[in-house]
Amino acid sequence: MIYNQGETGRETRMTHEELIDQAARLFKVLGNSLRIHILFYLRKHGESPVSAIVGHLGVSQPVISKQLGILRKYDFVQKRKAGTFVYYSINDQDIVQIIDAMTEHLDHLDRLQ
Repeated sequence: MIYNQGETGRETRMTHEELIDQAARLFKVLGNSLRIHILFYLRKHGESPVSAIVGHLGVSQPVISKQLGILRKYDFVQKRKAGTFVYYSINDQDIVQIIDAMTEHLDHLDRLQ
């Protein structure tokens, strides 16, 4: 069941409309190919410093950092600071399942060609 924080501070079950709105936000975040690349990278490599993500994807650090900020805002990833390095990892096992389902679906489409 999916719950929402009610006005009284107690968790209440989300309405169908709220669930649809949540799904739309999820797909909006996933509607950017760079964010999907970042999530696929983190799924494959685990916790990684920003510099490794930048090096792998070949995109500037400010662009990667902006996309990581959006992913963090929606709790897709979490960050950890260690000295001068900032490490990111996937924050939610549900996101891992979504990434795995996307990978499986893309593999399926590739086999059809």
